[in-house]
Amino acid sequence: MSLSLSLLSRHPISGRHVGSAATHVFPISPRVFRGSMSVWPVRVSLDPHTLRFRVSAAARVGHLLHDAGATAAVLVGAYGLVLSFDNLSQRKLIQQSLSRKLVHILSGLLFMVSWPIFSASTEARYFAALVPLVNCLRLVINGLSLVKDDGLIKSVTREGNPKELLRGPLYYVLMLILSALVFWRDSPVGVISLSMMCGGDGVADVIGRRFGSMKIFYNEKKSWAGSISMFVFGFLVSIGMLYFYSILGYYQLDLIETLQRVALVSLVATVVESLPITEVVDDNISVPLASMVAAYLSFGY
Repeated sequence: MSLSLSLLSRHPISGRHVGSAATHVFPISPRVFRGSMSVWPVRVSLDPHTLRFRVSAAARVGHLLHDAGATAAVLVGAYGLVLSFDNLSQRKLIQQSLSRKLVHILSGLLFMVSWPIFSASTEARYFAALVPLVNCLRLVINGLSLVKDDGLIKSVTREGNPKELLRGPLYYVLMLILSALVFWRDSPVGVISLSMMCGGDGVADVIGRRFGSMKIFYNEKKSWAGSISMFVFGFLVSIGMLYFYSILGYYQLDLIETLQRVALVSLVATVVESLPITEVVDDNISVPLASMVAAYLSFGY
């Protein structure tokens, strides 16, 4: 019998074992040997390397299926979020400007919260990045007016101009992709930078428009109320997200040092957000990038 697996059989006449040691027994149909009928018990042993390969392949397939399902679920959730606020604004339950900012705040935060549902495989971050990548493609297609999605345009633009999709909203999803691919769950840097962009900058715009009568002396488009809320909410959201990941076991951080470091990052992000450079560099680029640099220098990874 020619098998790549090692065999151990009992000779039907001599009764001696022939072949190598084995681990599994499989009944073989009766065979004729020198005119006699007998059943040979065959023991089959898998090579350890082959066994490890099969287990690894099965685990890899399991991770791929897991991450594909997680990606689909997050995509559905992201689409549902935008659709929900679009419906609320159409029913005049909330203002269009508030709807746009709530989408700005919640989209990135919910995206970060979803990271733990992905597997522990090295490919998981790429599956997660598909979510903002799909939104990126939607923004480009609608921004170039190749197709027209009125709900998308109304929910994320200020004036309803499709070209706006190619500026702030596009930079926003690019930062989500960058944070997922570069930092992922392995570093607090990505979590903090997105918290500053979503929680800090998002809330700053809402508060600043409502209570921003006192303008900053070096930038009349920014207010003290907006900058203070930027610092406070950027700090609180960052601490909340770090705590969330800490209880899941991703980070082991010292409380006092973490509070000090996040406060410093929040201060840097607030100062950058207040600078009169919006016409040159969008806040959705300057705030997260400045936060990444400050957080990396503070935490070291």
